[in-house]
Amino acid sequence: MAWLRQHASEVTRDGMARYAIPADKALGVSMADIKLLAKRVGRDHALAGALWATDCYEARLLSSLVDDPARVTSAQMDRWCGDFDNWGICDTLCFNLFDRTPHAWLKVEQWASRREEFVKRAAFALLASLALHDRSTEDERFLGCLPWVESAAVDERNFVKKSVSWSLRAIGERSPSLHQAALKLSRKLAMPARTAAEKWIGKDVIKALQRPAVAKRLARRENGPSSSKDHRSS
Repeated sequence: MAWLRQHASEVTRDGMARYAIPADKALGVSMADIKLLAKRVGRDHALAGALWATDCYEARLLSSLVDDPARVTSAQMDRWCGDFDNWGICDTLCFNLFDRTPHAWLKVEQWASRREEFVKRAAFALLASLALHDRSTEDERFLGCLPWVESAAVDERNFVKKSVSWSLRAIGERSPSLHQAALKLSRKLAMPARTAAEKWIGKDVIKALQRPAVAKRLARRENGPSSSKDHRSS
C-alpha cells in the first residue's frame, strides 16, 4: 500500500471520473505501475485477500494479478463479485483472475440470472474472458451460452448491456461456426420489434463481427492456434 501511495497521482485519480470509476476509493495509480508491482510481488493468495479487504481501487486491481487462480474458491468469487461497484474492478477481476479458476463456467451460469447490476455484468464479462482466453473448450459450450446472452440483452442498464455485447462479440470471434451463430443472434436482436437494448447490442455486434480484421483472424485460426486480443468494452 505504501508503494501504491508513492506512485499515486491526483491527475490520474481525477481522470477516473471520466470513465465512471469512483475516485473516492482510488489513489490514482496507473495500470502500468500496478502491473509492475504485481511482477515484483508474484503470486500470493493471502496477500490478495488482504489487498481486497482494503477496499482501495488499485489494491483490488492488484489482487487480480497476484492471487493464485487454483486457490480461489467458489465462495471467494461470490464474495468479491458482491463487492463490485464499478466496471473497472468487475472486468479486471474477470479478465485477469476469475476466468482462470476451476469455477469460471459455473459462475457464468449462476450470475447470468442475477439482478444486481455488477453481478450480472460479471457473468458476461467472465463469459467474454473465457471466449478470449480458453482455447481448449469446444464450440458447443459457447453455443449453449447464447440463450443466456439473448435473455440478458433486454437489460437496459448501460454496464450490463455493454458486457452482454462484449460476450457475444468475443464468442463470435472464436471460430467460423460461432461467428455464424453470433451473427444470427445479433440479427435477431437487431430486428425492429426488439427493445432498444436488444437492437443496440445486435447492431453493435454485427458491426464488430463484420470487420475485415475478424475475417482474417478467423481464417488464421482455421489453419492453427492463434492468440486472442483484449476487446473489452466499458
